[in-house]
Amino acid sequence: MGRYAARRLLQLIPVFLGATLLLYAMVFMIPGDPIRALFGERQVAEATVEQLRDRYNLNDPFLVQYGKYMGFLPDGEDGFSGLLQGDLGEDFRGRAVSDIVTQRFPPTVRLAAGAMLVQAVVGILAGILAAIRRNSFWDSLVLVSTTLLVAVPLFVAESVAQLVFGLRLGWFPIAGLNDGAMSYVLPILMLASISLAYTARLTRTSMVENSRADYVRTARAKGLKSPRVIGRHVLRNSLIPVVTFLGVDFGGLLGGAIITETIFNIPGIGRAVFEAVTQREGAVVVGIVTLLVVIYLVVNLVVDLLYGVLDPRIRYE
Repeated sequence: MGRYAARRLLQLIPVFLGATLLLYAMVFMIPGDPIRALFGERQVAEATVEQLRDRYNLNDPFLVQYGKYMGFLPDGEDGFSGLLQGDLGEDFRGRAVSDIVTQRFPPTVRLAAGAMLVQAVVGILAGILAAIRRNSFWDSLVLVSTTLLVAVPLFVAESVAQLVFGLRLGWFPIAGLNDGAMSYVLPILMLASISLAYTARLTRTSMVENSRADYVRTARAKGLKSPRVIGRHVLRNSLIPVVTFLGVDFGGLLGGAIITETIFNIPGIGRAVFEAVTQREGAVVVGIVTLLVVIYLVVNLVVDLLYGVLDPRIRYE
């Protein structure tokens, strides 16, 4: 497993470089002048505009800009300073992107971790219940409820939940983080709802399929009790596609919580990216999304290594 992990870590290098190159190209090759957009309708001296363009390397060719941003090329008198040196850059107001990440990342991590916990626990338990009680009331309840969760758009469900459970019933805070942990409860439940539905359906389908396998019939023929057959043989192998989905979805939760953070007024990383896009703050967008790419790659590596834990037949060497 050690050699496999080392190979996968080496494979992350070209993926990381390719992802950052594409991100930088998509953000900085958009037509228009971000410096002019910074001042809006205000009149500003041309010398000031040129000074800012030189400061942020906007007058350089694209590849030179990318090389300086990554730290491959020296950036003026500061020498080599870029992403590879741990410098995420700064926005057009002189604020370090690392400071924005430090301030905005914790709420998003709490939101994503809570949603991941809810969807993993509730989704897997619902899927197990539907699988072992096939064609029963519980199976129909899980299938109907998960279909409803998937069918309703997230922003509609969150707006209705905010109105009903927050404003009218007063069970949860409706916006902001002024109420501590309670401020996260409703956003976490709503953010986890769609992924919870997919997790439950995937668990059910995988367990139903594995319950018909030869090794399960052999285990039952040996006289093993049903809980042991389900827990040790059926569920363990059925969790492999579920773990894959959860690993992929965690990266999506970190970067895709823009709607939830906007509706519930949570100052997280998703809103920071949205605000940076609207304000043409390219360095902020690239810096934050690059960090999300690294997290996504690491999570996928951990998921691959978990396969061997769930199924001993899987070998990496």
